[in-house]
Amino acid sequence: MSCEHWQIIRRPEYQADLDAIQAWVAKDNPLAALDLWLWIDTQVDGLSDPNFPRRASQRVADAHELVAHENYIVYFDQDPVRCTATVRAVVHVARQFPAIVSGLDAE
Repeated sequence: MSCEHWQIIRRPEYQADLDAIQAWVAKDNPLAALDLWLWIDTQVDGLSDPNFPRRASQRVADAHELVAHENYIVYFDQDPVRCTATVRAVVHVARQFPAIVSGLDAE
């Protein structure tokens, strides 16, 4: 079965990550912080298209990655039976691994 459209599910952890990124950037530039928040979340919306760029993660077992911004990677799971993409986290590329792995593996 091939998915013509993926349903995007945003977990609370993703929302919290995105809000924390916005708050951090807003300390210096509130307008840029809002633009960044919108940019990343718009990239996540793109996951509804099965042809939107994504890749299997080499850092987090059984996850996929979306490079939403040059500095931020979004981690998500795909369920090809239900045609869902569950967005788990957005992480700065400089963040150390495996520190986030345990948080991403938790249900």
